[in-house]
Amino acid sequence: MYKIVASDLDGTLLTPDHKIAPYTRDVLQRLHNKGEHFVFATGRHHIDVASIRKNVGIPAFMITSNGARVHDADDNLVFSRNVDPELVAELIKMVKDDETVTIHIYRENDWLLNRVDEELAKYHKESGFSFTEFDSENPPLEDVAKVFFIRHDHDYLTNYEKTFTEKFGDQVSVAFSTPFCLEVMAAGVSKGEALKAVAELKGFSLDDCIAFGDGMNDVEMLSAAKKGLIMETAHPRVKATLPDNEVIGSHADEAVARYLEKHLLNVE
Repeated sequence: MYKIVASDLDGTLLTPDHKIAPYTRDVLQRLHNKGEHFVFATGRHHIDVASIRKNVGIPAFMITSNGARVHDADDNLVFSRNVDPELVAELIKMVKDDETVTIHIYRENDWLLNRVDEELAKYHKESGFSFTEFDSENPPLEDVAKVFFIRHDHDYLTNYEKTFTEKFGDQVSVAFSTPFCLEVMAAGVSKGEALKAVAELKGFSLDDCIAFGDGMNDVEMLSAAKKGLIMETAHPRVKATLPDNEVIGSHADEAVARYLEKHLLNVE
């Protein structure tokens, strides 16, 4: 029924401690052996995801930085779209004096923060991917896949979401990857557009795709795929935006792998 399976990572495919569990790894390997095409579709950096993919042990395309980068199974960059340098400068200028928000930048080979946040290490134990600091008074502006802002207060960040949207309009794409992480990419960038590109590169269409996700940055992908499944732990805003999409179990119970085994592996 489906030839391409695309899944978000944190809150979806990964366990609550941000790892690939053995059962999930086994299901993905069996899925690959059956001839299905798996795609990692995440807000994470491609260097981070490449390590997770290696652990899973299957060749797979990687949609990263919410669609700003796409790499094939051999790590060749097949799509890249950066945030305009002037917009990067303006975004950082708007937030740099807010000491309650941490500013992050993903570039081609870097993860940069305006201040150290050791709490983030738990998200990257499996890959070992790590950040370096940057000077917010003299930030890097070129080769920026996305700029994102973290504070553990969703309502507070929605004020920035509104401000960015009103100021920049369709010059950028703005989305929450988690309730506490607001992300800004170039105009037109989304996991949905990236999945369409991957499907076409493989000789398929979005009608051949099934997708899993839990964040507002997954909405375009879940809408674009023939079938888009929402995690039960997804933010209420995701469920409200896609009221007709099926809701499955929790990432704590490896619900994605269980769904794939039942509906794609155990089907003649």
